[in-house]
Amino acid sequence: MAELTIAFVDLTGSVSVFETLGNDRATKAVTKLTQWIGSVGMEHGGKVVKMLGDGVLLSFTNNRHAVDTMVQIQQDHAKRVSYWPNRLKLLMQVGMARGQVVQVDGDCFGDAVNVASRLSDLAGPEQILVTDQVVRKLGPRSGVRSRSLGPMQIKGRVESCEVFRIEWQPEMLSEFLTLPADLHTGIGTGESVFGGIELGWLDVSHAYNLTDLPLKIGRVPEADFVVNDPRVSRLHVSIDIRSGNYVLEDISSYGTWVRFNGTDNMIALRRQECLLHSDGEIAMGAPFSDFSAPTISFKLVDGHMVLGRSAAPA
Repeated sequence: MAELTIAFVDLTGSVSVFETLGNDRATKAVTKLTQWIGSVGMEHGGKVVKMLGDGVLLSFTNNRHAVDTMVQIQQDHAKRVSYWPNRLKLLMQVGMARGQVVQVDGDCFGDAVNVASRLSDLAGPEQILVTDQVVRKLGPRSGVRSRSLGPMQIKGRVESCEVFRIEWQPEMLSEFLTLPADLHTGIGTGESVFGGIELGWLDVSHAYNLTDLPLKIGRVPEADFVVNDPRVSRLHVSIDIRSGNYVLEDISSYGTWVRFNGTDNMIALRRQECLLHSDGEIAMGAPFSDFSAPTISFKLVDGHMVLGRSAAPA
């Protein structure tokens, strides 16, 4: 076995590209882009393990080279697609993990491979999500900016995994620093840094205490928070608290999208979950790009505030 950093690069927006260009031209566009990703990886000492249709699996012996490569790929591609029509934009979501990997006949197997794949699924367009091992391997003076999203439950793993987002955009402010201490408060103690969560949809709002969790959002009256829209499943999402952090799980038929305040990036969920680390919005049954999508706002309330359920008049 070898200790490697695994990077999963997945393209988003391919459905729109295929609808616009047709199968032949879209396939050529996707293939050209994935080949470019692979070539950049190899230029930085990486190895292309395999191409996966609209995705690429790479491995790196050097962890720093792996992170720098993914940052360069996102930065270079962002400049390129800024001139593309929205319906033709192919964006990238990246998941990375480091660990012991078994290499057999050119393929890779191991926990790091599985986790990198899951993080790629959880990442939003133009995001790079990595495990704590990737960040800590960089060292405190790496100059790479990252932000902890707290522990996440990764499908297929018993233990939760602390996840970081690499802040690769040049315009990011210095507030996004590696290992911000405030996001670690309460982790592992069973105490939340938040006192409750507030949900809002149209003219209806509710505030929930920790004792009200887990709560379900859905279309039926039995849901704790009702959103009456045909695109919303009977029970669409569940919100619970784990290790002092709020976790949203998609349990729907058509998917859920999460976007945090201050960013246009979003996390697409399909029977998956993500950490609610700050205030934001939830789109259910349709992405935010659909202006008519049923969208819920959520706000995490400070633990020192006293919460009670409230509802605005209909």
